[in-house]
Amino acid sequence: MLSVNLNKIALLRNSRGRDYPSVIEFAEKFIALGVQGITIHPRDDERHITRQDAYDLAELLANKSGVELNIEGYPSADFLKLVHELKPTQCTLVPDSPDQLTSDHGWDLNQHSGFLLNICQALNETNIRSALFLDPDIQQIKQVADTTAQRIELYTELYANTYGSANHQTVFTEYKKAVELAQSLGIAVNAGHDLDLSNLQKFLTIGNILEVSIGHALTIESIEQGMKSVVASYLKICQ
Repeated sequence: MLSVNLNKIALLRNSRGRDYPSVIEFAEKFIALGVQGITIHPRDDERHITRQDAYDLAELLANKSGVELNIEGYPSADFLKLVHELKPTQCTLVPDSPDQLTSDHGWDLNQHSGFLLNICQALNETNIRSALFLDPDIQQIKQVADTTAQRIELYTELYANTYGSANHQTVFTEYKKAVELAQSLGIAVNAGHDLDLSNLQKFLTIGNILEVSIGHALTIESIEQGMKSVVASYLKICQ
């Protein structure tokens, strides 16, 4: 499933001080083109997605059958309060600091397993699918069950950065082993970060990746090639 991250649409909107481009209108456009998921990452500083965007999108998607809302972010008290109010389909927990430019590493479950356990349990009990942002690290994946998280989202920057290079196959094999281990343990797998039209197809040959979350590349590709064409290409790859 393709989930479109709307952060960059919100960033463009915020740069001009009015509701243009509209996050809600673009969500509707993506859904009309066949996208089955919308992802947002509301940060405390509201540099892109705002709290109001989150409320508006939750209201919109409540009336869109078959379209999932994925809210990702660091599980601060304010973030979790927002998530439990909005009840998205999925909440992806990310170990970001407030001043971090973008997500750039997965959780260290050696340190944070207990912290995440209570959070994932609370999400699961309210029918919000819990997911953890992780590096393709076998030792980390072995500890996911201790948190009760239902899914992981593999951080795919290393895969994307090495795509086409001499050592890419070695990196790809690491991701494949990570996915296969997670699946053998009953943990479903999502993926995201720097995936694009060039590198996504090979990544999905791993098999049974349930969701890819793509925003930055998709936005740029839409400017270059047209939104309708780009979304159609992504959907074809995902199918």
